[in-house]
Amino acid sequence: MSPQLNINEKDEKLYLPEIAKVTKVKSFTDQEKFFEVELASGRSLNHDPGQFVQVSVLGIGEAPISISSPPEKGSRFEMCIRAVGPLTRKLHTLGVGDNIFIRGPFGHGFDKDILDKLSGKHLLFIAGGIGYVPLRSLINMVLEEKEIYEKISILYGCKTPQERMFPSELDEINSIGGNVELLEIVDRPDNNWKGYSGVITNLIPRVSINPENCIAVIVGPPIMYKFVIMDLLDLKMPKKSIYISLERRMKCGIGKCGHCQMEGIYVCQEGPVFNYSYVANNKEIF
Repeated sequence: MSPQLNINEKDEKLYLPEIAKVTKVKSFTDQEKFFEVELASGRSLNHDPGQFVQVSVLGIGEAPISISSPPEKGSRFEMCIRAVGPLTRKLHTLGVGDNIFIRGPFGHGFDKDILDKLSGKHLLFIAGGIGYVPLRSLINMVLEEKEIYEKISILYGCKTPQERMFPSELDEINSIGGNVELLEIVDRPDNNWKGYSGVITNLIPRVSINPENCIAVIVGPPIMYKFVIMDLLDLKMPKKSIYISLERRMKCGIGKCGHCQMEGIYVCQEGPVFNYSYVANNKEIF
């Protein structure tokens, strides 16, 4: 008889998936779907903005998925999933009432130490494409208490108008006014598009930025980071005032498999949220 593994309570939460029920599904594009799920245990996910969960379907596989909802939604949380492989394509076939399996939350997100630094600042969010999804968790959180920030600027770029995530929600943000502004841009506008056209860096000069009181948060495709950060540094913004969220192939979520390693940094543990000053010299960052 094999000896019984000694797995303590903390390890169980890391290694053992728990059942979650799909409570809402909505299509955004041909590739992206919105899911709200509820943990069957009734516990709160208790995540920080910027963290992720490992989502699995038995017999298919498991993948890291960003949490797109702000904290404190009880046992329910939200994700937006792009169909790019066997698992995510299977998830796109699920409907309300179906079960999936969840591990997490994992990673270092916008914890209390970072959130305290944001108070009273001009927050500059820069999102490219599906990068809006993980950033949405923090955006919606700060919008709930927008009065404690000097200003909230959201810059969002997509390839086409049809690829915008959470379109009705973006329209609501655009109507808030006051210290909240939303600027959108697309690479390939259609005849109905009334916003800006071009690359997302074209929006940066349209925002009044005092580098001494501004904190930037950037999420998007790897090619975007280099040019956005270059423009912010040209504006004399300190590296320590820039936060980025990095996407890597995070397999285990607990720093064991090494899939997400970049020059000794395990993104699933120390990230995906990083202060740029910490990783600026890392050659594998982008």
